[in-house]
Amino acid sequence: MADAVAQAIAARAPLIAEAGTGTGKTFAYLVPALLYGGKVIVSTGTKTLQDQLFQRDLPMVRDALRAPATLALLKGRANYVCHHHLERTAAEGRLPSRDDARHLPKIVAFARVSDSGDRGLLADVPETASIWPLVTSTRDNCLGGNCAHHDSCFVLKARKDALEADVVVVNHHLFFADVMLRDEGLAELLPACNTIILDEAHQLPDTATLFFGEQLTAGELADLARDAEVAARTTAREVAGLPDAASGIGPALRQVRLALGDEPGKLAERVAAQRPGFTDALDALAAALDRLATELDRFAERGEDLGACARRASEAATQLARWRGMAEAPAADSDADTPWIRWVDVSFAGWQLHASPLSIAGLFRRQVEASGRAWIFTSATLAVGSDFSLYQRELGLADAATGYWESPFDYETQALLYLPRDLPAPNSREHTEAVVAAALPVLKASNGRAFLLFTTLRALNVARDLLADAFAREGLAWPLLVQGEGSRSELLSRFRELGNAVLLGSQSFWEGVDVAGDALSVVVIDKLPFAPPDDPLLAARLERLRTEGGNPFIDYQLPQAVISLKQGAGRLIRSETDRGVLMICDPRLVDKPYGRKIWRSLPPMRRTRELADVETFFAGA
Repeated sequence: MADAVAQAIAARAPLIAEAGTGTGKTFAYLVPALLYGGKVIVSTGTKTLQDQLFQRDLPMVRDALRAPATLALLKGRANYVCHHHLERTAAEGRLPSRDDARHLPKIVAFARVSDSGDRGLLADVPETASIWPLVTSTRDNCLGGNCAHHDSCFVLKARKDALEADVVVVNHHLFFADVMLRDEGLAELLPACNTIILDEAHQLPDTATLFFGEQLTAGELADLARDAEVAARTTAREVAGLPDAASGIGPALRQVRLALGDEPGKLAERVAAQRPGFTDALDALAAALDRLATELDRFAERGEDLGACARRASEAATQLARWRGMAEAPAADSDADTPWIRWVDVSFAGWQLHASPLSIAGLFRRQVEASGRAWIFTSATLAVGSDFSLYQRELGLADAATGYWESPFDYETQALLYLPRDLPAPNSREHTEAVVAAALPVLKASNGRAFLLFTTLRALNVARDLLADAFAREGLAWPLLVQGEGSRSELLSRFRELGNAVLLGSQSFWEGVDVAGDALSVVVIDKLPFAPPDDPLLAARLERLRTEGGNPFIDYQLPQAVISLKQGAGRLIRSETDRGVLMICDPRLVDKPYGRKIWRSLPPMRRTRELADVETFFAGA
């Protein structure tokens, strides 16, 4: 793999490389990149992987090679304390909660002594604390060169360090935000860069779609209203209309949410428009934004905060009008052949209005071809078997070289694939209950130490109640950890420490989670992870594929499900000494003709349908 990466770097060409767990793919791309020299950008899927690369892997490889490379870590601006917003929040004195009041002095003290201002280094304040948005900046509310703290800005310092470094570590959201918005400090780095390495590259189609599209969210509008209200109180106290205009945004946001109904999910614009009151709610929101923009514009010159809020309100009003008026046709700056779709993402807490291109292949291909540099795409899950065609098609990389390197682990000895018999259809009402019933004897054999991964939050919640009842009824003392009852990092830390816990998770635990050793010995997957057919973006893509003569299931849905399943299965064996059982509770794996293609794409584990084999596997551990 290192040889293939070296060739791609020398030729300044793209390479798509799948490397199974334990291959050492991080070293396989870092060694040739550091030996070749020049400017290197490494982009990863998460901030956790960023930190691991910067703090552990890169220094280790650099020191081993005695390479004279300087390193920098660059995160999005929301990860750095903002002196201006911290000062304003401290002076304002109005905080949403007692916890925030307790956290504020710690952040003030941290900002005074920190060299980087990276909030991840302040362990005393949880990453989920509600005070963070009040003491960090966004692209919208940063004052830029007009800020009184411009010379001591942590974001600018991080960008300066990145500009001077040989190797810069970023994450995918930051990378694409910059490619599209030219906002996060990479724009100055890219021209000098000869190698771009995208690790966890299976995430790129979704991330690129997000950033090549447009979105307007309830959260950012609520932030605008809050910032406008604070700016009005501190800079224009005598102007009664300003706070009133700002406070009018909140009810309008809630009106939109109520009109979208009780259930979270994704809705095509035409479906949302049929909901009673949705159009009227958008009218009310547009009127509230127009009023706020007008009021702010009258007093924008009184202070930088008011001026920034005025620009944001005007942009938000324009964006809402554009979303409402956009025909399902190409946007001016997209591919002429690629239609866009409007859709709404509804959560319990809020909503997002999206406009997305049905394909980002042309847009992304132009980024790669215009750059004249090497692009290395790597992950443990990019192919079905050794077929990369779906990934190449999604990113417009049909001509890119590909490479496939299997995991060196001895799966035949280390792991068992268990497919229980007599389970009901995965879309049936009884399925989750049957999954829990089938999993209980496996948990007894393994003494807990399990992940139960679900394709929907609804199934996860049903399973939590069933397992809690079963544990109480049968006197089973394994700790039950559930996604949502703490941050992901907290739950994983507790899982590792407890040693016999059972953790229930959905999408966020299918990937990027590394628990080596005995603490994790069973991974249960409730059903094959086919994307929900009511996802409006997926439905539109499938329909387009059908009209072009393709087979939506074979060409798109099946390979996507295989890649997602490989991600979930990859949680089980993380080292040469790990042992464990992968239990998949979906009869389609055996009953359907395509089932063979799916399980043959998984690591080469021994397979069984007998519970006795699972019990023997653990008895011999």
